[in-house]
Amino acid sequence: MAKSKYLLGIDAGSSSIKATLLEAKSGQAVSAASPSGKEMKIDSPRKEWAEQDPETWWKHTVKAVRKVMKKSGANPDEIAAIGITYQMHGLVVVNRDKKVLRKSIIWCDSRATSIGNEAFRTLGSEKCLTNYLNSPGNFTASKLRWVQENEPDLYRQIHKMMLPGDYLSMRLTGIISTTHTGLSEGVLWNYSENNIAQELLEIFEISEELIPEYQESFSTHGTLTESAARELGLKKEIPVTYKAGDQPNNALSLNVMNPGEVATTAGTSGVIYGVTDKPVFDKKSRVNTFIHVNHTPAAERYGVLLCINGTGILNRWLRENCTGHKPLTYKEINHLASQAPAGADGLSVFPFGNGAERLLENRQPGAMIRDLHFNRHSSAHLFRAAQEGIVFSMMMGLEVMNTMGIHPEVIKAGNTNMFLSPVFRNVFVHTTGASLELYETDGSHGAARGAGLGAGIFRNESEAFRSLKLVQRIDPDPEKQEKYSTIYKNWKEKLQSELNK
Repeated sequence: MAKSKYLLGIDAGSSSIKATLLEAKSGQAVSAASPSGKEMKIDSPRKEWAEQDPETWWKHTVKAVRKVMKKSGANPDEIAAIGITYQMHGLVVVNRDKKVLRKSIIWCDSRATSIGNEAFRTLGSEKCLTNYLNSPGNFTASKLRWVQENEPDLYRQIHKMMLPGDYLSMRLTGIISTTHTGLSEGVLWNYSENNIAQELLEIFEISEELIPEYQESFSTHGTLTESAARELGLKKEIPVTYKAGDQPNNALSLNVMNPGEVATTAGTSGVIYGVTDKPVFDKKSRVNTFIHVNHTPAAERYGVLLCINGTGILNRWLRENCTGHKPLTYKEINHLASQAPAGADGLSVFPFGNGAERLLENRQPGAMIRDLHFNRHSSAHLFRAAQEGIVFSMMMGLEVMNTMGIHPEVIKAGNTNMFLSPVFRNVFVHTTGASLELYETDGSHGAARGAGLGAGIFRNESEAFRSLKLVQRIDPDPEKQEKYSTIYKNWKEKLQSELNK
């Protein structure tokens, strides 16, 4: 292992790019870095639109990798493999010269919702859910159809469509490819036939030639080209041996790999992700089932995903717009939130302001603040109500997951993002009724471990996660559970009254 000492993980989110260098032998992170400056912007030139320029992802990747290498002092010759994790459900399209033809239509863009819903009706809900486990809804296949209908000249130039992680992999290796898990997250996979969703492509009039070749998440997706290596400050021909969407990868980073295990995260969006060995689905497609990273025909693994679009982005909006000329830090916001009582003295926040919410059957009610009283409520109440509203919306999704056989007693999360807030952790535990285990890990750590598994540097999952460190475990208190049960019930009733208007 003298010349194969490190594993590099790249986490390409919608807010930022992070790189982590992991020592292969110990499994410990040596250094981690993100580009300095503001979080990456999401462009919204029209209502319901959300776009980012893939070139921005690449520029931030270059900065993050160069920064992590400088911080670590590691020799580029000692990097054994690279792993990629990325924001799910986005669409990137390139021509034959591998040039991007338009900005990426990212995960929280809602423009294609009606296209997916119409396909759901045309195919029939039973056939669609049995074969694809999801409505085409607002996923990648529907976004590609939108391009076809609305930008026909551009569409005719498309050589391949990709997910965001496929694009980064292409920039690293020069090879265009995708994965089984990636196709499933785009609702481009037929689970019954174990193949591409041909009937959906036919309804959308999309040629199968636009779909890249696909392979397993843990496999060699290509090796670093000379030009990419030069930009990144690495050596050429380092293999990219792992690629997965951010939520399956978050589960992997927490060693959530087997049926009954559940992970959660609360970054830009809020997610609960449960692993099952059965291809289950929700009849209303409020939560979604995809192929998990370690799925094989002999040991089937599926990830049931609840996603609330407006989570950390709500917290960021409050910070940038409601904390004065010099914004408070998130730590200061969390402290203020802790000064308000549970239930925020009747103030309620509904965090649905970031595109169509699958949980609400693709409705877009917008974020709402209800029962604000100028003489009773302060910013502390607002910050607490926002954190409570995020947890309560996630709990609504967990209740749907309960009907699909997922009943977690323990939920694992990285000790990062909104789980750094004591209020958020407390509300989460006493609303869900599950113990919360916090680990010293994140998406870029998971991508690095995935690279080690894909390259065969780790012989098995046990070896890959032997250094995973439990930071804290919080168990629910029955009295607090009862209290939050009442607060949650009142919050849901208020939400329903708003949705019924």
